[in-house]
Amino acid sequence: MVAVAFTVMCLIFGTTFLAIKIGVEAGMPPFLSAGLRFIIAGALMFTWMWIKGKVNLSLLWRKEMLLTGAGLTFGTFATLYWAEQYVSSGVGAILSATGPLMIMVMQTALLCQKTSARMIAGCLIGFAGVILVVLPGVSIGGSSLWLWGCIAVLVGEVCYSAGALYSKKVINQFKEANPVAINAVQMMYGGVLLSALSAVTESWNTTGLDWMPAVSSLIYLTVIGSMVGHSLFYWIMSRTNPLFPATWLYISPPIAVGLGAVLYNEHVSWITWLGVALIVSGLLAMNEKVMNLLKRGKRTTSTSLGQTSKSMVK
Repeated sequence: MVAVAFTVMCLIFGTTFLAIKIGVEAGMPPFLSAGLRFIIAGALMFTWMWIKGKVNLSLLWRKEMLLTGAGLTFGTFATLYWAEQYVSSGVGAILSATGPLMIMVMQTALLCQKTSARMIAGCLIGFAGVILVVLPGVSIGGSSLWLWGCIAVLVGEVCYSAGALYSKKVINQFKEANPVAINAVQMMYGGVLLSALSAVTESWNTTGLDWMPAVSSLIYLTVIGSMVGHSLFYWIMSRTNPLFPATWLYISPPIAVGLGAVLYNEHVSWITWLGVALIVSGLLAMNEKVMNLLKRGKRTTSTSLGQTSKSMVK
């Protein structure tokens, strides 16, 4: 189940960078687009869980949900949506691949968790592959906005990494709550913060908006990207650890490159394919520790997250 969920999640998240780019280029204000996406997705998911009797309304008022939403949703996507006005979707995907490395550094430096040499090597190999994937098509040029866009994505990944680590703590704290419900509430909080930022920084004038691609992008990102993709992310995190589900960021660059080649006839060099091979190799190197965690998790299912995991499988 974890393997299947991880595969689907990687495919979904790998396409969202291009979907964001399409919406932004259609004239949709980036912060407003992101805010609507997560408010709608979170509200629909929470309502569905409430109707099924799997969530308590008191979850809406917990400060932990606000803090999680500020990291995982607001900080990550405010920067990414803004940056994709100036950088390509492929570059956004590449820079987002720094997430697992940042999580590993935070776990080691801030949480004092031991990290094996194999895990470190896997992260470095994967990140080297990410660089090779983007290298043939990246030209820094003289655009300061391009540079600021790259910096913004990296800042967003710091927020993402902190939010991923904190969300694991929240899942453990609220063991009686379904991970999908937690995800829904944090998305709503993140969406509200994004909309508030949009209200004070963006013009909501629809003149010049290309409605078809803008609406299509919003619907795809809301339903597939947020409701399906992020729910899978939370479910995988509840079964493994904060680092493993974040390794989807190593899979998204090949998908972004593939979309560019198919949809825009972009040339894919041998250097790019070498980068893809390194990315997969790094992921496989990291997976040995993950599999050990999964085996230990099976032996402790009845004590920690067992009930939540069993309900998600059902």
